[in-house]
Formats: sequence, C-alpha cells, structure tokens
Amino acid sequence: MIALDTNILIYACDKADLKRQQVALDLISNAHDGVLLWQVACEFVAASRKLRSQGFTMADAWERLADYLALFPLILPAAGTLERARILQAEDGWSFWDAMIVAACLECGVTRLYSEDLPGRDVRWPLEIVNPFVQPR
Repeated sequence: MIALDTNILIYACDKADLKRQQVALDLISNAHDGVLLWQVACEFVAASRKLRSQGFTMADAWERLADYLALFPLILPAAGTLERARILQAEDGWSFWDAMIVAACLECGVTRLYSEDLPGRDVRWPLEIVNPFVQPR
C-alpha cells in the first residue's frame, strides 16, 4: 500500500512547474493501491492557498479533494497514531505534522510514502520514503 504526501497532491494542481506537475499526476494515476491519509487531506486544503496566484480557489481545493477521495480510501488516524507521532517528535525531532503522517503510515500498513521533503529517515521501519522528483543515481 502506498500514500502520497501533501506536496505531491499540491504539485498535481500547480501549473508553475509542469515537469513536477506531470510527475505528481503520474503518481496519482498509477497509485492503484494508494490511500489518502486524513492528515494529508487536511494539509492539502490548507496548503492550496499557495496556488491562489494561479487562480486556484478554495472551491477548487475542495473539488480536487473530492476527486482524490474518489480515487483513494481515506485513512483516519487510530489511537496509536498519536502515541507513535509523539515518539517521533520527542525522540527523533520530527515536526508534528510530519510525525503524524509517518505515524499514520506505520499504523495502517503503508509500505511506501511518496514525499518531496521526507527523505527515508529510518531503516527500522517497514516504510520506504521516496522523493519522486529526484533522479536515481
């Protein structure tokens, strides 16, 4: 099972960088075993304000979120997500929302998370974090 971080969903709507937009759109269309994390859904609506200069409105954000919800099942945080996020934040120095996203992935069995700004941080987890915008060497 895979999950997409907020930045992937934002880039899919962002016309400023067509190459990144295409990568994001390809990821979304090929994520047949994907899930939408509740935290990412919330962040997407909030972060979409950055696209206002391109004419992307709040109504567009909610409409696009509905499209994502039609593609992917929504994963709500479980009770263990908060405790795991607390540990990630307190012991490993993660930001709160990054910790919540990674904790949610770990709690629900996501094995790959696509994110631009969360490079694979810990080999102890059964979670691979992949930056789709970096070419493999």
